[in-house]
Amino acid sequence: MNRRFAAYRQKVVKNCSQVIFGKEEKILLLLICFVCSGHVLLEDVPGTGKTMLLRAFAKTIGGDFKRVQFTPDLLPSDLTGIHFYNQKTGEFEFRAGPLFTNVVLADEINRATPRTQSSLLEAMEEFQVTVDGKTFPLENPFMVMATQNPLESYGTFPLPDAQLDRFFMRLSLGYMTREQEMEVLARVSTINLVETLSQVVTAEETQYVRTAYTEVFVQEDVAHYIMDIVEATRNSSRIATGLSTRGAMALYKASQACAALNGRDYVLPEDVQFVAPHVLAHRLNIQGSFKQGDGVAAVSEIINLAAVPLENL
Repeated sequence: MNRRFAAYRQKVVKNCSQVIFGKEEKILLLLICFVCSGHVLLEDVPGTGKTMLLRAFAKTIGGDFKRVQFTPDLLPSDLTGIHFYNQKTGEFEFRAGPLFTNVVLADEINRATPRTQSSLLEAMEEFQVTVDGKTFPLENPFMVMATQNPLESYGTFPLPDAQLDRFFMRLSLGYMTREQEMEVLARVSTINLVETLSQVVTAEETQYVRTAYTEVFVQEDVAHYIMDIVEATRNSSRIATGLSTRGAMALYKASQACAALNGRDYVLPEDVQFVAPHVLAHRLNIQGSFKQGDGVAAVSEIINLAAVPLENL
């Protein structure tokens, strides 16, 4: 088990790193989301490689990929699909929307109206969509990768808490180092590089890692450590709304997947600490705060104050 997970991680991270330099940690976090059947929200300024990372990841795992540019005039049916009348057959037929794929890139998701944003909720939570009273299952695997610019608020519709809670993680790529960016400037087009990427993992390998990670052992002391962090978010005077049960489950699963991809069949407190800021920060409402980084700072403070379980020798 350990070798299979470690080999899967190495192949995915190495392949994606051909396009996105110096972001191995972010690629690993994205992979953890995928292993846990979660969805990811990428928040960053334009031009930092968000879309390219998601395209590269989809090519790497060999999944069908569709990109949707979210705009104020985008309708829910533009995502889910519609029933149309076929004059040749004299019957209504279903024309599937872009959600019927493995990886959906929801580009600039906060530019769509709340009605359109809410059409994603059923797909993200239950992996199905309902059109005209009929339910259609989505592909397996299915993952939503959404992007948004946190600095520009004109003409946007902020995601409600209910939808933010559906995202397994919120990530930010940030800028490259000077040396990495100079290398990017001198190379060929990133779009051409993405097109040359090939699938490096099989469907069987993907199915294995997405099911077997739940077998990773979580010792009772580590489980209590996770709950200490969860309860601290609910009791903190800085936080208006603490972590939901869905968020607590996400932290537990992410810790298991992190341990597995690091080649272990047991969870360490370090695994919890690594994933916690990315799993928890966007689910918290900070008292009187509108800054993106305040959630991460609050989670980091809670982690620093929580008692870390030690091995009994």
